[in-house]
Amino acid sequence: MKQFNLLLAGFLLLAVSCTSQTKNYISFGNARELRGFLNRKTPGYPLISAHRGGPMKGFPENCIATFENATTHQPVVIEFDVTLSKDSVLVVMHDDKLDRTSNGTGFIREHTYAELQKLQLKDNFGTLTSYKIPTLKEVLSWGKGKVLFTIDVKRGVPFAKIIEEVRKTKSESNSIIITYNDNQAVEVHQLAPDLMISVSAKYNNDLERLKSKGVPYDRMVAFVGTRGFDQKDFWALHQDGIPCIMGTMGNLDKRAKTRRGTKYYYMYANSGADMISTDNLVMAGKELDQYRKDKKITSVHVKKVK
Repeated sequence: MKQFNLLLAGFLLLAVSCTSQTKNYISFGNARELRGFLNRKTPGYPLISAHRGGPMKGFPENCIATFENATTHQPVVIEFDVTLSKDSVLVVMHDDKLDRTSNGTGFIREHTYAELQKLQLKDNFGTLTSYKIPTLKEVLSWGKGKVLFTIDVKRGVPFAKIIEEVRKTKSESNSIIITYNDNQAVEVHQLAPDLMISVSAKYNNDLERLKSKGVPYDRMVAFVGTRGFDQKDFWALHQDGIPCIMGTMGNLDKRAKTRRGTKYYYMYANSGADMISTDNLVMAGKELDQYRKDKKITSVHVKKVK
């Protein structure tokens, strides 16, 4: 009996240790602190941006449990997508249709929020989980003091509704709104001059043109695309204080997985990428851990939490 009790105690201790993972959180007191952190006229702290939240086996994309899991690997930027239900509730989902990522069928816009809440999310391997489709309000409320967000607003969703929810949840200090063209960026800046905006910077004159339309450099985060970027171009953006997001989703992630001794994500950070948006959270995170260690890069805004 004594031996059994010792075995049981050991098992329980192991179970507790497995569930009490350390989280890597990043937080800012206000929007000004966030802007100061992102301003590349000061030394940067490179971050992983977990594309659609960093889905893994058992963790569906665009799901709060998945976002929390991502923080056990890295201090992260969570990129997620927002669309509208039939009754105009802001819900977090990438596809127009439910079929791929849930046990539902048909277009999201044809289902009320109450109907959507009856569904369960599937992971990227097609396995059904117990997780539900979250609302934007739930995601923003969860993320305060934990992560940065880049919010991808799907077609037909008014930016004003997104900004209203950011205001209600007081998420100005950890939210960046993604835009895809000048008109969207100008609209977001006019609606919320204090917020950071992700803007397209695939060509040299993109940001100059946007600045001429009233969007200042210190509100811009430059998305430079998914095909790689030259170090001198990163440097030119940094001279204006503009942080850069480089996307590796697709071919660059595939190249990294089949690499032979090349630390691609380390190389991207060394070239000047301030955020690396990837579907390969674990590998990319390990390389950025090593990069920050080698360069002795730390931040008061990043902390480990049990």
